[in-house]
Amino acid sequence: MRLEIFGEHNLMNLNGAKSICNCLGIGDDDFYNAIQSFKGAARRLEKLASSDNVSVFKDFAHSPSKLKATIQAAAIQFPLRKLIACMELHTFSSLNENFLEEYLRCMDQATEACVYFNPHTIEHKKLKPITIEQVKKSFGRDDLKVFTSSDELQKWLFAQSYENSVLLMMTSGTFDGMDLKKLAEQVIIK
Repeated sequence: MRLEIFGEHNLMNLNGAKSICNCLGIGDDDFYNAIQSFKGAARRLEKLASSDNVSVFKDFAHSPSKLKATIQAAAIQFPLRKLIACMELHTFSSLNENFLEEYLRCMDQATEACVYFNPHTIEHKKLKPITIEQVKKSFGRDDLKVFTSSDELQKWLFAQSYENSVLLMMTSGTFDGMDLKKLAEQVIIK
């Protein structure tokens, strides 16, 4: 059956919903017909735009386990596509230098990976400053791109080749107000 959603977590939730519907007297046929058009929860692997060979998703993922799960879900769903994973360090915990170590290897399944953080956000939250070098070391990826300017991040994103690829934009924030829908539309036509 063709579904709009993917990923182990989404499928487990779907199975739970089916069980609840069955308890309420809703039959399997009605359930299966209804879920075919279900697009998933807002901000969870939310499709922003797609074409035959490019897909762009936004996900609320920001913790190490959620990043890893989102990237893994995309890698399984699109095994023959290049996977570009971009995340924003935005929460108090993710911007804490002691917590950064928790991100070790969580973006390894991505073909290309980048991390964005805003030093002004750290200052505003009265946290100890972190450096680009700390972030690179914490994620354990020599090729990790780290940005502290949303303009520079956007330039990098527009410079990428998206032929046969998936772009994941993962954050609990907004990449400092970046219009992700507009970005997705531009990536698709690139």
